[in-house]
Amino acid sequence: MCPPFAATSGAIALLVADSNRMQSQLLTSALRRRPDFQVATCFLDTISILEAVDKKLPRVALLCLSLPEKFGDTILTLRRFHLAHPEIPKILLVDTYDRERVISAFRSGVRGIFTLADSNIRILCKCILRVAAGQVWANTEQMNWLMDLIAEVPSLRVLNAGGKPLLTARQEQVVALVAEGLANRQIAVELNLSEHTIKKYLFRIFEKLGISTRVELVLYAVNNGTPRHAEWLAGTGLSPRGVARRTLLNSTFNLGQTS
Repeated sequence: MCPPFAATSGAIALLVADSNRMQSQLLTSALRRRPDFQVATCFLDTISILEAVDKKLPRVALLCLSLPEKFGDTILTLRRFHLAHPEIPKILLVDTYDRERVISAFRSGVRGIFTLADSNIRILCKCILRVAAGQVWANTEQMNWLMDLIAEVPSLRVLNAGGKPLLTARQEQVVALVAEGLANRQIAVELNLSEHTIKKYLFRIFEKLGISTRVELVLYAVNNGTPRHAEWLAGTGLSPRGVARRTLLNSTFNLGQTS
């Protein structure tokens, strides 16, 4: 059951999703003492989050990762939430992080990563306000990892029992661009192909992977994709580096605590 948002005028509607009831209560109590926020809570799973959002659209969502070993489940929930509501900025609260987790989180839709172990409630409130204002919250180390990511492109390498790729190089390019959020028409422009040809590629990809929708493809790519060094896409005037750079440079970054 998700308590309703408070009726404080001018405050930011904030949804806190946490799988740890005690942590959620402590965090929510601290945030509700701040006049900047109207706080509601729910359990950290896709159904609970979407039900809470249906009741009241939050300005910012705060997802609290209680158990590091549950990171994969949290990322899957985050990605599904982001696909359903990309307009809601999301912050991931963690105890610790590493390069792989930071990249997975940002690829799955977060606008900020906040480390509870190294910060306090005042800095967390600052993080929420900055993300609500359209900025990205990342410390220097995380920023460096994200900048390194510009030189990489997500790809999907699926091997058969004999160790041979199931997808062609072109199909991998299509998957990479779908994972970047491009529509069929945009992918066609990037690859200098017709939109009809892109639809045919997607049909063959769905057939090979045993899936039927773009959402399933994105989730599949997030969970199974591996980065590879950027290379020019044949037949296009823009490299994967350029595709990735658009996502990063269209955002305003705010450096959190420096590492």
